[in-house]
This record gives sequence, structure tokens and C-alpha cells, in this order.
Amino acid sequence: MHIILTGATGTLGSQVLFSLLETRFSEIEQLVLIVRKKQRISPINRVKNMLESPMAPLFIKENLAAVHHKLMVVDADQVLQPQNFLRTNIPYYLIHSAGYVNLSIDPNSREEIFRENLTFTQHIFKAYTPYLRKFIYISTAFSAGKLEGLLNDDYVGLEQQEYRNFYEASKHAAEKFLVSAGKSSHIDVQVLRPSVLGGNILDKPTFFISKYMVFYLFAKFFHRSNSKDSVRIQANADSKLNIIPTDYAAKVITKVFDTAVEQLNIVNSKGTEIFTGISKILETVNFKNFNLTQELLETATEFESTLERFYYETIGIHLTPYLTAKPYEWDTTLLESILPIPQYNLEDYLVNTIEYAKINGFRNQRW
Repeated sequence: MHIILTGATGTLGSQVLFSLLETRFSEIEQLVLIVRKKQRISPINRVKNMLESPMAPLFIKENLAAVHHKLMVVDADQVLQPQNFLRTNIPYYLIHSAGYVNLSIDPNSREEIFRENLTFTQHIFKAYTPYLRKFIYISTAFSAGKLEGLLNDDYVGLEQQEYRNFYEASKHAAEKFLVSAGKSSHIDVQVLRPSVLGGNILDKPTFFISKYMVFYLFAKFFHRSNSKDSVRIQANADSKLNIIPTDYAAKVITKVFDTAVEQLNIVNSKGTEIFTGISKILETVNFKNFNLTQELLETATEFESTLERFYYETIGIHLTPYLTAKPYEWDTTLLESILPIPQYNLEDYLVNTIEYAKINGFRNQRW
């Protein structure tokens, strides 16, 4: 088995890499990693740092030489020149995990977000078509935009949606492009959609995540506010937070990428009540001067404090459309048949993930 993985140093991509090496090692003949330079650290040293970090699984630490032997690290500058490093007589699985998570609603951001998530994906698919056995696209469980009720795994069949931001729209557009291009090129395409990513629940260290995003940013904002101001937070009391542990999502991807599954939402079968979840997060970072409300703040003149204004001018712009969304949940029948969702207390998990982030100063992993 020959596999190409983009985004291998990212939050999900790194866990996919760990899982592939740990559970599919004997099947893998070569694993090609497309990695960018980071500051002065070369792609190969970034991978080396990751595999030799305390966060790597024991299997990798005990078989490091054999692991390195199966890897080919390619500078991302060459990503669109696969003829320089791939063999034409080998069919490759390409797991495209690299992506640009930006929840901006600023029209000036649209071009950049679509360029990174749609145009780049189009270029990748076209460049690699001669080498592909299958193209696996890592999207997001929110790519279908504003929906409600019970959601199934088929987003590609949905007509034009109303999206909360350009990120959702760009990922959905990429899904539709790939499915259409795959049929035209006679290449299998698989779309996998993780929900909001949280810390590990199955692997050690428990609650580890390499980059703090989304609900972690919410916690970080109030943890570092150093303000006594009160803040009203808009949310829909009927909605829920859907968070999936990153290691579980990675294990699902590792199990399913070479199967006939065409679309799969990798989501939690249960969600944390919005009001409960927000309260747990804020209490964990010791921010107590807040009120949860379903009333929408229509104008800036309604802000009651400097901190409240700052919240809605920064992360609140991005998070409020999710916190105020209509209630919905996912049908996880197919997902559960592939890998049962771990059973754990959702509220305790949420508190523990934030506690872990606090202990680590909300610092992203450097590799």
C-alpha cells in the first residue's frame, strides 16, 4: 500500500499519521508526507521532531528506524510536481488532510479562503490524477452550512445551501468538485467530515491536542481577559456542542480510507447542551461574570461593557453563528459500524480538555 498524506503536521493530520503507522504499518510500503517548511525548520526535521516527541505513540518510539524507512518527506514547494517524487506504475491513496480553517465572514477574506480550500484542492486532484488509486478528502461536518434536524452522510447531494462563513462554503464546493471530477476521471473519491476536534480520549497523553482551536479559543479569550466586566453570550438553549476527540477521528480515517464508503460524517452521537457547555468552559477558566441569553444583540450601542464589545468584535463574530444555530444532530449508524464512538461523560471531558489546555498555557505544539 502506497499512501500520500498532506497536512501531516496538523492537528488531525498528525494523529492520522500516528494511527496509520501504529495500526497499518505492515500494509504500508511507502508513506509520502507533503510538509511545509516552518520558519527555519525543514520539512524532514519537522517530521523528525513529531515522531520523536513525547506525544508520539509507543509503537513509533520503539520502531523509529523502521518508521523512518517507510517515510518519504517532500517539501510542500513541490506539491504540484508529483512527477518529481512519485512512480507512475504505483497506485496511490491520497489523503488530503491539509486545509485552511478560517471562520471569517469578512468579504475581503473570501478569495483567500476559497483559494486555499477549493482552488488548491482542484490543483492537487488534477496534478495527481495519473497516480491515484483513490482521493480521500478531509472536509468538515459543518460544510453543508445551516441545517437542522437529523443529518445523514450525503452532503454532496444537497442543493445550494446557506453557509455561516466562507470556510463552510469553500469546503462544500471542494467536496462537490471532487465527486464530479472523480466520476469524470474514473477515480474513487471519499469525503470524510470530522466535527469540532477536541483532545485525545483513547491515546496518551489523554486530552492532548496539538493546536487549540474553536472552543479552546473561546476558553483562551476569557482566561486571558483579565477583566471584571460582565459579558452576555448569545446562544440557542436548544442547540448543542458537538465535539469529537481527535484521536478517535484519526482512527476512523485510518480504518475507512480504503473501503467503499463514499461519504462519512465523523461526529459525536451526542452533544453537550450549549448553555451547560459554555458555563463549564467559563467556570473552568475561572470567568464567572457572564450571562447566557437567547436575545440577539442587534447593534453596537447595546454592548454593556468593553469586554462584551471586544468579544463580539473578535471571536464572537465567528462563534456566535454556531452557538445560535438551530438544533440538529447526525445519524451515526454508519460511523458506529466502522468504529464505535467511545463512551465517556461529555461534561467531564469538556472540563478536562480545558484544564489540559490551561496547564499547557494554550500553547500549540511546535513541530
